[in-house]
Amino acid sequence: MGWGDLGAFGEPSKETPNLDQMASEGMLFMDFYTANPLCSPSRAALLTGRLPVRNGFYTTNGHARNAYTPQDIVGGIPDSELLLPELLKKAGYVNKIIGKWHLGHRPQFHPLKHGFDEWFGSPNCHFGPYDNKAVPNIPVYRDWEMIGRYYEDFKIDLKTGEANLTQIYLQEALDFISRQQASQQPFFLYWAIDATHAPVYASKHFLGSSQRGLYGDAIREIDDSIGKILKHLQKLGISENTFVFFTSDNGAALISAPKQGGSNGRFLCGKQTTFEGGMREPAIAWWPGHIPAGGVSHQLGNVMDLFTTSLSLAGLQPPSDRQIDGIDLLPAILQGKLIDRPIFYYRGNEMMAVRVGLYKAHYWTWSNSWEEYSKGIDFCPGQNVSGVTTHTQEEHTTLPLLFHLGRDPGEKYPLSFASEEYQGVMERISAVVQQHKETMVPGVPQLNVCDKAVMVSCVVLRGCACKD
Repeated sequence: MGWGDLGAFGEPSKETPNLDQMASEGMLFMDFYTANPLCSPSRAALLTGRLPVRNGFYTTNGHARNAYTPQDIVGGIPDSELLLPELLKKAGYVNKIIGKWHLGHRPQFHPLKHGFDEWFGSPNCHFGPYDNKAVPNIPVYRDWEMIGRYYEDFKIDLKTGEANLTQIYLQEALDFISRQQASQQPFFLYWAIDATHAPVYASKHFLGSSQRGLYGDAIREIDDSIGKILKHLQKLGISENTFVFFTSDNGAALISAPKQGGSNGRFLCGKQTTFEGGMREPAIAWWPGHIPAGGVSHQLGNVMDLFTTSLSLAGLQPPSDRQIDGIDLLPAILQGKLIDRPIFYYRGNEMMAVRVGLYKAHYWTWSNSWEEYSKGIDFCPGQNVSGVTTHTQEEHTTLPLLFHLGRDPGEKYPLSFASEEYQGVMERISAVVQQHKETMVPGVPQLNVCDKAVMVSCVVLRGCACKD
């Protein structure tokens, strides 16, 4: 889902009334980022509070190659990483994940091995084929039991886009919340739906309901579900004791546009890239009675902050034996304070860009070339060519491309290398980058190797190397 997909962030069709109301009752984050422009690494970052290059959710196969966890990847979240539910459990929390896990398929990577008490969902995205039972497909689990596969009990109609998964995930959430309220136990619910991930789907009631096609239908159903969850919290009388945060794992996928891709608003490019469209996300915090209604924050935030902020809400401290990249956002949310911190943009093990204040410096870009862009050729990966490794990785480490995101949020006009502004800002940014590199101890890359035994063809891989 992209920054521009919600009415509260400027989407003109105004088809997200519940999320817009959530924003009016809570706080919008205008400068909130994911930790990686692809789904697996960003989810690993959210649950560990650490950059993917630290927690191992990256690959070194190909320069700055993005990678995720298809069924053929043998790696997953390392045992050495401490996940948010593992820590919350120490404070008596009951933890549930609903939807996409995406942090490993093998038994040792199962969510219930990493702090979650319950799971209903899939270890991966809902890729096809849906009509060939001879081909391994994505299983659906309830806790440890595999209860079906997408091509059987949870089929998505690729012709119409009809699927009932969001409704199933919604009911799972409502039931879990009700049980915890009845038992008076604190809970952590990670509701990780995937309806806007290609192939996009929506239930029959929502098909054809949007001005934006099937993708808009999926957005409308997600919006409706969020509204029902918030109303359920209010009905049970626990809304003032429940902190809710809505965001996305990466920008909208232009590679899927227009039928199955969303909007990144005024920002450049989308999913898979480290331009703003790939990593700046819609974000809303909601906590009635605590967060002043109608708030707008320009705090630089990141999904990794949800790790540290959640621990703070539970009265816990983050682990002190490792580098934690996430910060506690409560001072920004409750007191309106702005915390000075940089944002680092990674693809694979390469730091592509860094933001300090309103300035962003690109050390590498993955796109069509700037020379082609100046000639009017489509710039962003995915608009013309399908696949994640078909575009140019351009190096700018000697003279980074520098943008002022306040004056130029679309990253169209890099500052002149010869300007005093460029020289002064880059001196400051270079010091931040040097300090960051001094703390960087990369984890063992988990996404380098796949198992050929479960592959249809190695051609479909996105950044892993097949074993013989």
